[in-house]
Amino acid sequence: MPIKINKLEIENVKRVKAVKIEPTASGLTIVGGKNNQGKTSVLDAIAWGLGGNKYRPSQANREGSVIPPHLHIVLSNGLIVERKGKNSDLKVIDPNGVKAGQQLLDSFVEELAINLPKFMNSTSKEKANILLQIIGVGNQLFELEKQENEIYSNRRAIGQIADQKAKYAKEQPYFPDAPKELVSISDLIQQQQAILARNGENQRKREQLATIEQQYTMRAQEVERLKQQLANAEMNLAKTAQDLEIAKKSSLDLYDESTADLEANIQQIEEINRKVRTNLDKDKAETDAHDYHVQYTKLSTKIDEIREQKASLLKNANLPLPELSVENGELIYKGQKWDNMSGADQLKVSTAIVRKLKPDCGFILLDKLEQMDLETLQDFGKWLEQEGLQAIATRVSTGEECSILIEDGYVAGQEQIPVQQPVETKTWKAGEF
Repeated sequence: MPIKINKLEIENVKRVKAVKIEPTASGLTIVGGKNNQGKTSVLDAIAWGLGGNKYRPSQANREGSVIPPHLHIVLSNGLIVERKGKNSDLKVIDPNGVKAGQQLLDSFVEELAINLPKFMNSTSKEKANILLQIIGVGNQLFELEKQENEIYSNRRAIGQIADQKAKYAKEQPYFPDAPKELVSISDLIQQQQAILARNGENQRKREQLATIEQQYTMRAQEVERLKQQLANAEMNLAKTAQDLEIAKKSSLDLYDESTADLEANIQQIEEINRKVRTNLDKDKAETDAHDYHVQYTKLSTKIDEIREQKASLLKNANLPLPELSVENGELIYKGQKWDNMSGADQLKVSTAIVRKLKPDCGFILLDKLEQMDLETLQDFGKWLEQEGLQAIATRVSTGEECSILIEDGYVAGQEQIPVQQPVETKTWKAGEF
């Protein structure tokens, strides 16, 4: 069973003169009163009594009192905790009368239960880490969030590159009449030289035709002049006529090719290749953009999978409160981060988490509950009762919601409680016993 405070007696601590309290076992025990009456001194005394000398107030003795502080706390497990005497030494007695010390108290008293501001003033990351360690998923969630952050950064970079590639491709002009590959000037020159060679061959054949025609004329004249050589001339004439016919046929098939297009291409090759390069850059940018978008989509899927694992991890964990979770290293309650939570919700979340730290510690100290309205205060008290948790709280109020009222260092109605009397110091005289 969680250990709670059954009885509490405080004398001469800070503003407290003499106070006796029996807190309710579960729910809220509200110590009310006006300012500077000793409400917070009650909580400070409990923290000092159970938490050790690190919680000792800097001015523990009540101002004007010659009697040292006295604390007497009875716990539900039967332990009696006392601090008294000049040095306010600690004495812890178990039900069997065996003395113990601070080590025994530390085994079940949760530090944050008596020092809740330490938790509430911690960073969002520290709060979330405490919760994750409590529910036992801190390391797993840390690894998942590390993976998610790495993939998210990678996806973001790839998305930026994809957008840049797509923008670059969109801004590039496109020339549909340009060839698909870069044009080589040496290839064009070779084509030009081949055409010029063929044209030169044609010219040679034309010159050959003129020569043959000239020979035919001369030989025909020779036949006329040289009748005596008719036979030989006729033979030569026949042969020449045969050559003439062949040459004429060959000449008819000849076609001179123009080099104008190639010459124009050679002159325009830089402009043509500029267009080709532009088209190739545009095609490559579009392809790259598509590839990066595919990678972006795959990484998005991985991020979604990791987030599902995180959600499943937290969903199956034994969380202190419904609707309490951790997202991106921060506590989330009812969809709100810590700085967006109401003061009441912050107290509720803090109390629930601190309770989980040491389940054996069945109480918690809460200062300044005036931030809660009466309805919220009532709901908070009911929640504490359902949880079986004891809360001793202060509130600047004298209303009916207060369990007790502190006035000038006393519980209202207990002003007649006797305060410790100074211990008489016996004076010894020589020769007297």
